[in-house]
Formats: sequence, C-alpha cells, structure tokens
Amino acid sequence: MGRPVVPEDISHYKMISNPSFSPDGKKISLSVHQANLEEDAYTSDIWIASSDGSGLTRFAYGGRDYDPVWSHDGREILFLSRRSLTKDEKGNELYVVSAGGGEARRIVRRKEGIEGPQWGADSNSIYFVSPVTEEEKDDVRVVRRIGLWYNGRGFTYNSRTHVFVVNLRTEDAKQLTTGNFDVTEVQPSHDGKKVAYLAALDDMKPYITDLYVRELETGDELKLTSSDASITTLVWSPDDGEIAFTGNRLAHGFASHDHLWVVHAGGGSQPVQVEHADRNKANTLNSDVRTKPHGPTRIMWEEDYVYFLQAEGGAVHLLRLRPGKEAELVIGGERSVEGFDVKGKRVAFVAMDSHHPEELYLKETSERPLTSLNSEVQKEVDHLPPREFSFTASDGVRIDGWVFQPPSHLSKEKIPAILYVRGGPKTAFGYSLMHELQVYTASGFAVICTNPRGSDGYTEEFADIRGEYGKRDFMDLMEALDHVIENFSFVDGARVAIAGGSYGGFMTNWAVGHTDRFRAAVTDRSIASWMSFFGTSDIGTYFTEDQMAGDPWADEEKLLALSPLRYAKNVKTPLLVVHSFEDYRCWMVEGLQFYTALKYLGKEAEMVLFPGENHDLSRTGKPKHRVARIKHYLGWFEKHLKAEE
Repeated sequence: MGRPVVPEDISHYKMISNPSFSPDGKKISLSVHQANLEEDAYTSDIWIASSDGSGLTRFAYGGRDYDPVWSHDGREILFLSRRSLTKDEKGNELYVVSAGGGEARRIVRRKEGIEGPQWGADSNSIYFVSPVTEEEKDDVRVVRRIGLWYNGRGFTYNSRTHVFVVNLRTEDAKQLTTGNFDVTEVQPSHDGKKVAYLAALDDMKPYITDLYVRELETGDELKLTSSDASITTLVWSPDDGEIAFTGNRLAHGFASHDHLWVVHAGGGSQPVQVEHADRNKANTLNSDVRTKPHGPTRIMWEEDYVYFLQAEGGAVHLLRLRPGKEAELVIGGERSVEGFDVKGKRVAFVAMDSHHPEELYLKETSERPLTSLNSEVQKEVDHLPPREFSFTASDGVRIDGWVFQPPSHLSKEKIPAILYVRGGPKTAFGYSLMHELQVYTASGFAVICTNPRGSDGYTEEFADIRGEYGKRDFMDLMEALDHVIENFSFVDGARVAIAGGSYGGFMTNWAVGHTDRFRAAVTDRSIASWMSFFGTSDIGTYFTEDQMAGDPWADEEKLLALSPLRYAKNVKTPLLVVHSFEDYRCWMVEGLQFYTALKYLGKEAEMVLFPGENHDLSRTGKPKHRVARIKHYLGWFEKHLKAEE
C-alpha cells in the first residue's frame, strides 16, 4: 500500500505519446512529458524502446524535445523542440538527428509554431503546417473578420495556417498553400508526388473541412469533398490510390460521430462511408495525466487494414477493417488506448486505465508492456479503482457511472460526496486516470462520476442534447446521485457537493439555480449566459447556434431561459467560481458575471482567477497553478462538507 495521493503528485507522472515504429520495426520512439513543480514548467524528452522488450533508453536530452518521427530510410529522426528558446519566446523548432545518435541540427524555427511534421518520401524533405501572421504596424488591433482569438493560441484574426515544405539540404522553408483559409493537417503520398491536406474554407463554419490533393510538380490541386462534412484526420492507402479519413456530415450537429470514409485520390467519385458502428472514432475520455487534451486521433493504413480508435462506453479501443468488410477488435478491455502505431502484424500502443497511468505496450500474438516509466509513482502512491454502476433512467435509458470510495482508514459510516460533472459536452468518464479525482478521494470524499445524456461512447441519439441543455442531462445527473445514495451505503446524501468545468461548469451553475440539495459547489471555466458566450467565445457563434438551436436575435428568450445567469436569484448553495484570464473558449466574463450576480444578490460566493492560463488549465496549465487550483477546490469542500467534523 502506498500513501494517499496529494495535489503535488501531478509532477510524478510520466505522460507518454507519439509511439512510432522504426522502418525495420526493431525500435519504437516515443515522447515522455513530465511536470516540474520547481521550474513551474514541463520537461519532454524522446525515448526509444526495443520492440523485442530488451531495453528502453532516453534518446534526446534537450528537456523540451517531443513528437519524434522516423525518416522512411530509417537513418534519421525529426522532432519538435523548444530547447534553444527562452521561456517567453513564442513558437518552436524543427530538428533532425541521426537515428544512431549524435548532435541534432536545427532545420527551421517558426515563432508562429510548427505542427504535424511529416517526412517526404525521399527522406530529404519535411512537410508541416504553420500559421502565417500579418504583423500589425503598432499595438492597435484592426479586426476585419470573425474569429478574433482561439483558446491556447491567442489572437488569430490576422493569421492563416498553411502547408510548408523544408528541404533538408538547403534548409529553406517554402510555403505551399496560400489564401484565406486554414489548413489543419497535411500528409505526403508514399510516392512523393503529391500531398493531401485538410482545409477549412469558411470563417463562419470553420468546422467544415475539405480534402485536397496537390501535385507537387505542377501545383495543380483537386478537391475531393463537397464542403458538407467535418473531417478530422486522413491517411493515404499503401499504393496511393485512395485516401481514408475520419469525419461526419453533421447529421446530429456537433453531437455527430466521426466515421471512417474512403475516397479515390484521383477524384471522379464521392467519398464512401466504410463503417457504420454507432460509436465515435475518437478518444474523448477525461484525463489530466496525458500529454494533450483529447482531440482528433490518428488513423493508419497498414497493408490491407485501416486502424482507428473507437469510443465504447467508458473505454476507448483500437479496431481495424478492410474497406468493405466488418471491423475487427485489435485492442480492447476496460482501458483507454491513447496512441498507437502499426508495423506488419505488430501494434505498439500507449494505454491507461482508471487507476494506472500510461505505459507503452506491444501486441503480437499476445500483449506485453515495453515500459514501466510510471512504476515509481505506482509504488509510492495509492491509486484507487472506482466502483462501477449503471441504472435505468426514468425514461428507460441505461446510464453508466463510477464511484470512488476513500481508503478504509478514512472512511466512516457516512462520508461526504462530490458529484463531478464532465466537460464537453461530448466527452466521457470511464477507464482513464484522473489525478484530480484521486486527490479528492484520498482526502476523504466519495467522488461520483457519470455519463449522462450528451456523453460520448454511446449512440448519436444519446449524445444529442442540442437545445435541451439543463433538461434530460440534468435529470440523468440527479437520478444518478439518487441511485448512488441508495446503493452505496457509505455516501452521506445530506453532504454532497457538485463541481465541474466547461460544460460541467455550465451544469454546476444550472444545478445550483434549480435545486438546493447541494451543500457546496465549484464552477470552473463555465458558461453563465449564452448571449455573452455567443459574442465572446472563440467558438461562440457556431457552437451556440448548433447546441442551443438558436441565436440571440431569432431566439433571444430561449437563450436567456437556458442561461444559468437568469436563475442566480434562486441560488442557495455556496459557490466557488474558478476561471482563467486567457480562457477564450469560455471567456472570463462568464465566471465574472455569475460571481457578480451572486454577490449583488447577497449569496455566498468566492472567485479564484488564474493569470496566464486558458481553458485547459486543469490539464496543461502551469504545474503550480494546477496544484493551487485543486487545493482551492479541496478547501471549499472541506469548509462546507466537513465543518461539523
């Protein structure tokens, strides 16, 4: 038995990403990130594991190196880095190093940032995407298009993201695409004659993306899609004759699941959907001990199969299919597959579960771990597995959930509980590690997590709560709480708090305005008013229109009625409001106006603001701020749920 988890343990986790086979399949490169509380920053290094399990070595010692990719000839490895930049300098750098080791050479630096680098077929060129910024003449900002800013990136009104190629002999970076659109991904073909890329053409609908193929010699381009779908990622077939991609045609708006599609690379036909399982092709499980927040997940086309991740309840699995055939399960179980690579019949993958951090594994005929990077934290601290439950909601639909019970030496006959609401809304709880929830449990609270309507991992109908926020989803949460109080005897139903961030923050605001059953509440990076969210969020116009099924002019009363701010006068629950100054997803005005309303109305409220942080504070913020945030949560829970103790 280890000691209880504390907030500072966030610095002990090794967060693993980007597993990549060498061309001969003998080695696997990976990125390893770790929070450093002393420096209040993150370190990142490149490691290489032998695929036969014979060893694991640190390959690069820059302290800020990440995202390695092997060249096709196996001689070199590219990686991104910030090793020569100061803490305040923007952007990153692209390096190349011999696969045998030695001094890495910097190829290019861009203050705007380099994303998604990929080797060209000849191993002498590298493709990537990067913003192109129109510099202001002074500090006065002149904005002429929608899209003022973007969370985590800052002001974006004067920039476009385009494709670049850099020649390793000359080290000159050449911009390949130009225009008033944004490229989200680029993939060169295997024969080196073409590149495929995804581009968002309409600023009013940046979620609509199109697939293009560009002939490198002539510059001729072919558009393969019809501006009617949201496409997330792509891959060439081994013979370059087809392109597979994940995406959807928004049948259920932003609640729609991504599916797998295939289109002829030479055009002449429409994309064909090649799988139809009513599950999302993405990893949207909540975790605060992975490298990046959840988002689009890569797909691979190896030999005859396309490999992809699929959400399944509280798990994320790896599947594969031959186009035209049924999908096959490759990696299953009660866990979250975080990343993968395939070489022949072998699969390298990173996975975690609800009480074990990430490690690298290899699947052949059987499965075995290749790393034990988190073995020390596993020995030192006591990660507790949750107890799973499910119940039938009042309308007959099954709802899944999990309860974390504190260690036996802290548990009394009845203990206070926290109903923790996930963000999204289309994310999920399940078999992924949440350090934050482990801390609350170790501190003597039962923690209740559930996947109400709106969650990922189930059907599109289950995920679709457009125009219905605060209705069936709220009922699911309250019914889940009733189920837990009735079936888990250690939960004190008279001492329960509610907390959550993003959509979970909205729901916390909504809950305290519609019930007084909670002793305390914490709302984080929340939404208080759909009217202000519409005009200030980086996604406000199209997200509000989709999720609320309306806009401020045609549906003013509806948006006001669905805004928690309207019900502030009803609040009786002490509320802690947490927000970040640079949260452009749910701008600080959301937390501020709700806090102001509560104080004006004589309610008990407190506000905690974090400078220099954005919407992803709880997952990628400065380590000291992440620790401070959890401690503020704990202090509020201790004050209001344990005062009589």
